[in-house]
Amino acid sequence: MRWLARGEATIPAGTDWLDDVERRRAAGMRYTKRRTEYLLRRYAGKSAVAAAVGLPDDPAALGRIAVLNAPTGAPYVQVDGRRLAMDVSLTDRAGWAVCLVGTDLGAVGCDLEIVEPRSPGFVTDFLTGDEQALVAAAGALGGQARDAAANLVWSAKESALKVLRTGLRADTRTVEVALPEVAPLARAAAGWNPLTVATVLGVLPGWWRRDGVFLLTVVAGSADALGEPPAALPGGADLAAAEPVHSWLARPLAD
Repeated sequence: MRWLARGEATIPAGTDWLDDVERRRAAGMRYTKRRTEYLLRRYAGKSAVAAAVGLPDDPAALGRIAVLNAPTGAPYVQVDGRRLAMDVSLTDRAGWAVCLVGTDLGAVGCDLEIVEPRSPGFVTDFLTGDEQALVAAAGALGGQARDAAANLVWSAKESALKVLRTGLRADTRTVEVALPEVAPLARAAAGWNPLTVATVLGVLPGWWRRDGVFLLTVVAGSADALGEPPAALPGGADLAAAEPVHSWLARPLAD
């Protein structure tokens, strides 16, 4: 399993790097935020697939790759119109996107968040009792550890709900995140750390990492698919140096 990050400032100009389905879908998006996020996820996905299978990343080559969505919403990949035997998950937040790629992963989910304040109401409304205790324990470490914990738990829930193919249609308290320790939450560059998520499918394995202000979580539907932490693909953006971007605020409507 490998991963790659991209920032919206590097999205290729024009539409040659999109396939026909992606081009039509992007053109139909009226709001800048939605269109930019869609294009950013496609760019991250295509870049990750190209790096994983040894294709170049120029617009013509990326145009051969299509990152499409099944009826469940789960993404899948085609190259030259043929479905690729590769599992992918996509996520974006604040101008940055991550694609997770691998073979024989089955159901897998990833989610990107930033370390930002979360109100007491957010914690009590969306987190279980044990998760609230986890956030409180992290808060005792000082600094941003409490906010990091709240956002990490939320991110891991989103990753797990992607595995379940329900997304946020489900009550977020129906899945429960656990960490073996909270100490890494106090560090801005913590590397990969394990987590688990209790769900209706059983306890799912996962990993999390913090790079600067960004948190990335990965959850898989089976232990076999996620034995080792994801490895970075070459050429990806450095999230540790990334700053959140909200460029759409200057032009809310795309056209």
